[in-house]
Amino acid sequence: MTLVVEEHAARLEPDPSRVVARLFLPGEGVASTRSRAAEIVDRVMRIPQHRVEGLVEQLLADFGSRHVDTPAILRTHARAVGSRVAAAGALDDPRALLLGATFTAEYAVEAAALCNPSAVLHVDQSGLGSGEIRVAVALRAIGEGHVSSIEFAEAVIGPGRSWRFLDRAAPLDTARITAGTWDRAHLRSALEHEGRLNELSSSVLGRLPEQLTAEDVEHALIDLPGDLTVHRDSPAELAVLRAMVGSTYEARFDPASRLSQRVLLPSAVEEFQGMEDARFVRFETDDGEEHYQATYTAYDGRDIAPRLIRSADLATFRIHRLTGNGARNKGMALFPRAVAGRHCALTRTDGESISLARSVDGLHWTEEAVIHVPTEAWEVVQTGNCSSPIETDRGWLVLTHGVGPMRTYSLGALLLDLDDPGVVLARTVDPILRPQQRSQDGYVPNVLYSCGAIAHDGILWVPYGIGDARIGVFSLVIDDLLDSLTIGDGRADRSAPAASDAVGSVG
Repeated sequence: MTLVVEEHAARLEPDPSRVVARLFLPGEGVASTRSRAAEIVDRVMRIPQHRVEGLVEQLLADFGSRHVDTPAILRTHARAVGSRVAAAGALDDPRALLLGATFTAEYAVEAAALCNPSAVLHVDQSGLGSGEIRVAVALRAIGEGHVSSIEFAEAVIGPGRSWRFLDRAAPLDTARITAGTWDRAHLRSALEHEGRLNELSSSVLGRLPEQLTAEDVEHALIDLPGDLTVHRDSPAELAVLRAMVGSTYEARFDPASRLSQRVLLPSAVEEFQGMEDARFVRFETDDGEEHYQATYTAYDGRDIAPRLIRSADLATFRIHRLTGNGARNKGMALFPRAVAGRHCALTRTDGESISLARSVDGLHWTEEAVIHVPTEAWEVVQTGNCSSPIETDRGWLVLTHGVGPMRTYSLGALLLDLDDPGVVLARTVDPILRPQQRSQDGYVPNVLYSCGAIAHDGILWVPYGIGDARIGVFSLVIDDLLDSLTIGDGRADRSAPAASDAVGSVG
C-alpha cells in the first residue's frame, strides 16, 4: 500500500529577536598579564554623574522591554565585578546599572537555527474547544557559536486534522539555577563509569552523606588527608569531581511565565557548548502518577553524553547525569512507562544502530542488545530512533531516522513487542518521509529530523526539523502506518526483509 503523509502549513522559523542577557567579560579566555575588567570598571567609575544618569535612562529605554527584569539583570552583573570597585560606597544605583550594562551582552538563542522538536501533551488543557488538545513542543535553538539551548513552543491539535502553533511569548525568561542532589551510590557509579574511582574520590565518598550536594563535597574536601591532595594528578581529579557533582542542578522558572518564554541555557561545565535534541515524554509511574521526563545531549566542546530532565509542571526542571553502558551516546529516548518492572530506553550506543537499554532507577542504564542495524540504502550510513516509543494495541511504535547517500536524513518506523521491546515485529523498508525540493535546503542540507511525535484520535502528529533550520509538521493515520510496515520474524532486526511500496515524501 502507499502510505499517505499529510504535510501541514504550520511552520516555526528562527527569530533572532528572541534574546537573553548574559554576563560579558571582555578578554575572557585570552591569555593576558592584565585585567581588562579592572580597567573597564575604572573607566565607568570616572564617568561624571550627570552623564551616568542620562546613559542609564537611554539604556533602559533601548533594552528595558527586551528582558523580563532588565534592571535586576544589570544589578546582578554589576555585583559580579563588584570586587573591582575600589570604594563600594561610590556605587549608587544609576552607576551600578551602567556598570552592569557594561558587562552585559545580549545572546540570540535561535539566531542560527531552530530544529528538532519534541511534542508532548501540555500540562494545561484549560480553555480548549471540543476535539482540541494543547501540546507542549520542546525545541533545539541554535545561537552564536553553534551553542544549543532548549526552548519551548505551544500548539493546538484539532478539531479534526489540524495543527496550529500559538504565538510565542516574549521576552524570554531564564531560570534560577540551584544545586541539585546526588545519591551517594549513584555518584560512586558515575565515578566508576568515567574511570575516576580512585583513592582520592573514594576518600571523598566516604565522607559524604547518603543524599548530598556540591556543598557537602566541599566540606568533605576540607577534611581530606593532606597527602591525598598534593599529588600531581590531584588538582585535575578534584576538578573532575566538582564538575561531575555540578552537572546535577535544578532550573526553576516563574510559574506565572508562559511556557514559550522559558529557555534552558547551558548551566553546567559538561554542557557549556550545548544542550541538544531534548526528547520529552509524559512518564507514568506504577501507581498511575505522571510527570515529564526527557533526555538530551550535553556537549562540552569535546565530549557528548546523555543527560536526564525531570519535571512535574514544565516550570521546574531537575537535571541529572546518567550512567552505565546504555547511556553513552546521542539519541537516547525513554519509554513512557516501565516494561516488566524496569525503565526502558532506545539508544544508539554503537553510533550507528538502535539498541535497547534498561534501568532499575532511570539513572543507571545497562545495554541489553542491538535491535536494529542499518539495512536499507536510505539508512546505510547509520540509523537511530527519533522520538520516545508510542504505545499502540499492536506494539510500541517508534519513529526512526536513517542516514543515506549525500548524508540525507530520512524518517522511518519500527514496531516493537509490547511485553519485550527487544523484539522487532515490523519495520519500514522505504522511508516514510525524505527530503525533496524545498525541504533539502537549510542550515544543514538534506536533513529531516524529529525528537518527538504525539498521537491523538488515531492520528500520529510529527513536528520535524527541516534542514536543521526551521520546523514543519506532518501527520498520518496510525493504523495505515502500522499496516504499511513489513512484518519481521519476531527476532531482533539484523537482516533485511522483503521490500514494500510504502513511501511518502515532502516537497
